[in-house]
Amino acid sequence: MTTHGDSATRSGAPAVAARTGPPDAAEEQPATTGDDSLPGALSGLRAAIGATRYPLALPSAKAARHAASALTDQLDDYLLPRLARLDAPLLVVVGGSTGAGKSTLVNSLVKARVSAAGVLRPTTRSPVLVCNPADASWFRQGDLLPGLTRTTEPSDDPRSLHLVTAPALPPGLAFLDAPDIDSVVDANRALASQLLAAADLWLFVTTAARYADAVPWELLRSARARGAVIAMVLDRVPAEASDEIAAHLTEMLAAQDLGRAPLFVLPETWVDGQGLLPEGATAPLADWFARLAADADARAAVVRQTLDGALAALHPAVEELADAADEQVTAADGLDERVRAAYRGAERTVEQGLQDGRLLRGEVLARWQEFVGTGEFFRTLEARIGRLRDRVVAAVTGRPAPAAELRNAIESQLVTLLRGVASEAAESAYTGWKAHPAGADLLEPGLAHPSDDLPERAERMVRDWQRGVLELVRVEGGDKRFVARTAAYAVNATGLAVMIAVFASTAFIPTGLELATGAGTTVAAQAVLQAIFGDQAVRTLAAKARVDLVARVRTLLDAEAERFLARTAEARPAEAAGDALRRAAGRVELARHRSGLATGDGALPVGDEEGSR
Repeated sequence: MTTHGDSATRSGAPAVAARTGPPDAAEEQPATTGDDSLPGALSGLRAAIGATRYPLALPSAKAARHAASALTDQLDDYLLPRLARLDAPLLVVVGGSTGAGKSTLVNSLVKARVSAAGVLRPTTRSPVLVCNPADASWFRQGDLLPGLTRTTEPSDDPRSLHLVTAPALPPGLAFLDAPDIDSVVDANRALASQLLAAADLWLFVTTAARYADAVPWELLRSARARGAVIAMVLDRVPAEASDEIAAHLTEMLAAQDLGRAPLFVLPETWVDGQGLLPEGATAPLADWFARLAADADARAAVVRQTLDGALAALHPAVEELADAADEQVTAADGLDERVRAAYRGAERTVEQGLQDGRLLRGEVLARWQEFVGTGEFFRTLEARIGRLRDRVVAAVTGRPAPAAELRNAIESQLVTLLRGVASEAAESAYTGWKAHPAGADLLEPGLAHPSDDLPERAERMVRDWQRGVLELVRVEGGDKRFVARTAAYAVNATGLAVMIAVFASTAFIPTGLELATGAGTTVAAQAVLQAIFGDQAVRTLAAKARVDLVARVRTLLDAEAERFLARTAEARPAEAAGDALRRAAGRVELARHRSGLATGDGALPVGDEEGSR
């Protein structure tokens, strides 16, 4: 059995980070209370992250939800509790790939079989935290990693934390044996990442056969980005290849800007009856941790560097969340606009239908002709306009059945138009959403068609409009002797004439289209109304009735559009969610700079000058 000394192990006494004041003052400064304190700013950021949702199916949404969850976990698991107790024991999270020997290494360092090791994978089903008995109360109270249930017995539940004490482990230092970072169990991989984010110091264990695997390097790059303190263990190295493999790994670390991470090389060797490595094999690493445990300043420097690195990494991470929140709002606005455009088009079609004479065709035209008189009436109407008043009174006061049929025909024609435009708008909005990933995710088949009760609501709307027209005639003509003489039925008949007049775009100036379409219908309506009210009153009545009808149509179509808009409203994050995240992150960054956590020179506070690069 051989071990590697200084040539293969970059180790030494932990360095002491420079401080700007007494240890007590420096430790208390970040934990001050108030809106501008670092814990207060972090709590505000925690609330802003928790209040922001990413429900729309956008390419950035899944990553944002994952990042938000990871940030929330780190705030709850590590940053907030660690800031509250800077003097708490240093937590070393031991992570690595499947079969790297993490559990065996932890057992060997604490000189007791505290974590299960074996050939079955995954071996570590729930995380195991081992500490000196004097430090057990800190980890037992649950401030750190509060989402994990404390237990004193081994468990298969990945959401439990098995607490073990080991007298051989010096006070001030604790090891957490995490699940494999490449575990076949999804929950184990997620938990491993969560635990690594709660580490004061990351101890990565890899092997001579797997040190170049992609997954560990992704986590190492993440650790570097967070400014975390990292140490590396290269396990199970054949003696004949030790120098070559260690040199290659050193080059890889330097290439990833991790050249200052201490590297410990453990030889390929046997284990004793308790499953522990020979003390000689682990001596350099054990001695390094012993010196770290004995040096309060060195431990504080590790904590401060990791804290400051994690805090510095919050700002760019939250900025990405804010961008994703903005994308959610922009996407929701875009989906809403597709719906509104479809239903605006439907409203324009209705307005055009009130102008181009299409509603004067068919049944409405026939019933109007029947109601007012014969074809001879139309042919002679303009020549006899001066004597029309008395003839109109006689015509409109004795035809109750034609009046009802005309009113029904108007209702039927309008309802048919409304059903058609609502159907086209629903199909257009549905197609527009289907072409958008977020819209397609919100769709359900019924949205492709108008509401089931649209015909009923359209009929009710038209009848309400017709009653409104009658009330309009009653109010506008209330001081005219004609209405007083002819009583209620004259109002009803005049209202029907107003309804017919609404369907003309030229305010009763006959055009070739209207004459061809309505065979003089518009002219007849004009003559009837002018004979009763006069020219200006005619125009006023028709304009008001038209505005009223368009407003009612808009309300009806808005209700149809709301079937779509309600879905985006339910999914949409707050309009200012992105800005709220940016403001919260800015407050954290300002508080970080005021806290005195940063060491200032960026030097890794672990290792001596000879071993650190």
